[in-house]
Amino acid sequence: MKVIEGGVTAPQGFLAQGVNAEIKYKNRRDVAVIYSALPCQAAAVYTTNVVHAACIDMCKKHLKNGQAQAIVINSGNANACTGEQGLENSIAVAAYTAELLQLDPHDVLVAHTGVIGVQLPLERVQAGVKAAVATLSPQGSANAALAIMTTDVVKKEIAVQFELSGRTVTIGAIAKGSGMIHPNMATMLAFITTDANIDSRCLGLALKSSADLSYNMISVDRDTSTNDMAVVLANGLAANPLISDENSPDYQAFKAALDYVNTALAKKIARDGEGANHLMEVRVVNAAEQADARTIARSITASNLTKAAIFGHDANWGRILAAAGYSGANFDPDRVDIYLGGEKMAENGRGLKFDENKARQELEKDTVTIIVDLKSGQASATAWGCDLSYDYVKINADYRT
Repeated sequence: MKVIEGGVTAPQGFLAQGVNAEIKYKNRRDVAVIYSALPCQAAAVYTTNVVHAACIDMCKKHLKNGQAQAIVINSGNANACTGEQGLENSIAVAAYTAELLQLDPHDVLVAHTGVIGVQLPLERVQAGVKAAVATLSPQGSANAALAIMTTDVVKKEIAVQFELSGRTVTIGAIAKGSGMIHPNMATMLAFITTDANIDSRCLGLALKSSADLSYNMISVDRDTSTNDMAVVLANGLAANPLISDENSPDYQAFKAALDYVNTALAKKIARDGEGANHLMEVRVVNAAEQADARTIARSITASNLTKAAIFGHDANWGRILAAAGYSGANFDPDRVDIYLGGEKMAENGRGLKFDENKARQELEKDTVTIIVDLKSGQASATAWGCDLSYDYVKINADYRT
């Protein structure tokens, strides 16, 4: 497998574009369209927030047949908590996009992101869709990645190539996410394209499992959003033998590549946490059960006290153990060792004399690595988060205005 350029337009048959429709700002792209030349097998995972945007329900309905061919996304307005008018607006966006692309409206998926509780400026969004469709390009992924950003500092895209039964297969993706990040699938947006030949059932299985390893293992601020989803489209143009068995070697190879793509994007989202200076990687090893390892890893990445300590370069390992303790996972605290990078901080649940300078050097790295060894089994899990800085409060204090 090799990493290549091109994002969502790297796979054969995909075009994309992102344009400025002035939904919230006059000087940034805010409407994106992703389109496949052929109908695609499709799957998605969605936010678990009971309060969710109408586009979530609409996409679930459109994907009942496991097929889609285009996605339209806008930033600047979440179209959430907007009642019947909000639903009608999402439907209108799908219908208008379908008309321009000569598709069935049910083959168009819609995603919104931005301020909650404000009606979608439909005419502006439709004008943006028209401009994006008119300029769809095999080089349009970067513009699409820019158009879906809200408080993101950097665009997030990736593509990889690999072999399946002698055929070259490509997966490309873009994502957004910076604040309101604490997924139980999901609290972000991710759009994944591939030219792999795979049926919708296997595609759905692969995406759900991959999301559990990636997007569901990140946290920025413990807030689960109303809108967010990860969607994958597969148009089959790579012409590999159809993947229809999740136990086959080709499925496993496809899944490994998908995991790589989603994990890379998940880490980019965590590193781009609002006001963040560091990516936090928490590895829980030698757990009795993987569920416990996952729970502890996520609890530590979500701990505001741990995040604040990382921001202040304070080697306060007690906050790490405390976050493990209130996670609800089953473990023996008297067997736990804790490492900050290569520096051992605690053994058997008790503090050790450690080198403060070396610990501070670990905390000054772009990626701060925490290892929690439970010494109780062979299961492990990794989660990602970021530090909690003054800028997080500044960014979110006036987000709506």
